[in-house]
Amino acid sequence: MISTALARQLRDTGLEWHPVSGDAFRIDRDEFDSDIFTISDLTVEAHQFDTGTILGFNGTTEWALDSVALEDALWMPREDQLRELLGGTFRALSRLEEGAGFRVATILNSASAAFDAGKPEDAYAAALLALLEEVRG
Repeated sequence: MISTALARQLRDTGLEWHPVSGDAFRIDRDEFDSDIFTISDLTVEAHQFDTGTILGFNGTTEWALDSVALEDALWMPREDQLRELLGGTFRALSRLEEGAGFRVATILNSASAAFDAGKPEDAYAAALLALLEEVRG
């Protein structure tokens, strides 16, 4: 799972989240800092209203949280989702020598670019940040 800091950067750079079953998220408030939730038709569902998307908690008797606005949730995209968002810019994922982490190779601004991190998902997230910044111009 990517770091909370990278997830916030992605959101703040313009990555939009359209919740689907299987997505992981955090409630972006200090009191929920260590909790990660998963969208599921049984426990947490995304409800679409004219006023926005609400994440409804179904059958949660252990604590009093019925729903949370999408704006208060922080999407924690998976490795496969990050790779898909890179689209045609993605070239390769490789392991760095001697277990030093991973490298994601992309094409940005018609040039090769590489993003290194300790975990594959963080390398994908760094590449996606660069792509979003390029698109924003």
